Amino acid sequence: MTDMTNTHKVGWTHRIPLLIIIAVAVVGALTLKDHISFEALRDNRDALIAFRDDYIVLTALSFVAAYIVIVAFSLPGALVATLTGGFLFGTIGGSVLSVTGATLGATLIFLAARHGFGEQLKARMDASEGTVGKISKGVDENQWSMLFFMRLVPVVPFFVANLVPAFLAVPVHRYVVSTFFGIIPGSLVYASIGAGLGEVFARGESPNLGVIFEPHILLPILGLSLLSVLPVIVKAVTGKKGL
Repeated sequence: MTDMTNTHKVGWTHRIPLLIIIAVAVVGALTLKDHISFEALRDNRDALIAFRDDYIVLTALSFVAAYIVIVAFSLPGALVATLTGGFLFGTIGGSVLSVTGATLGATLIFLAARHGFGEQLKARMDASEGTVGKISKGVDENQWSMLFFMRLVPVVPFFVANLVPAFLAVPVHRYVVSTFFGIIPGSLVYASIGAGLGEVFARGESPNLGVIFEPHILLPILGLSLLSVLPVIVKAVTGKKGL
């Protein structure tokens, strides 16, 4: 009886980080929506530029730290943060900092979810028979393809792509590598929009955030997505085991 009680306590202890993240995410969604927005960036642009010019390294480090917090706690504002990165550091600099912060933040929530629920859930899926067990096996045999596909396809919510691999017990190194490289295309697009915000602000307009769905941008990204699942297609055709 004592062993079962201790096991139960340990289980809940493992879940504390993820429960904290969920609680902060809910509070953030209710309170921060108006504070991390395009309008906030527009209204504070002069102060941000002045601070960047005086403390470029501190600004870059603060930006990455803020991005980590936004992603790790699934707070609203990741898109605005990427725009801000492009606005302050240019397309390339903003993309590098955004991708770094997003990858680190995503890794934190991945580890919290995996530590809290992922290993137990994966064990149950592996032990399941029928459809659930087949899905789990299929994911295991095509992890790289699945991970890159979720990151590249613009319609997959970022927090979903953070949690699903944790629940499927994906190795950390695969998750980190696929996250870092998989979010680069989208980050470059929005950082480039951010780099041009100076002119947008001068005209009193709002940026076109739907540009990623325009054919000349969406089609290449979908092409990369198709390449990411090519091993799965090859396996289906030839019957060979995926990576």
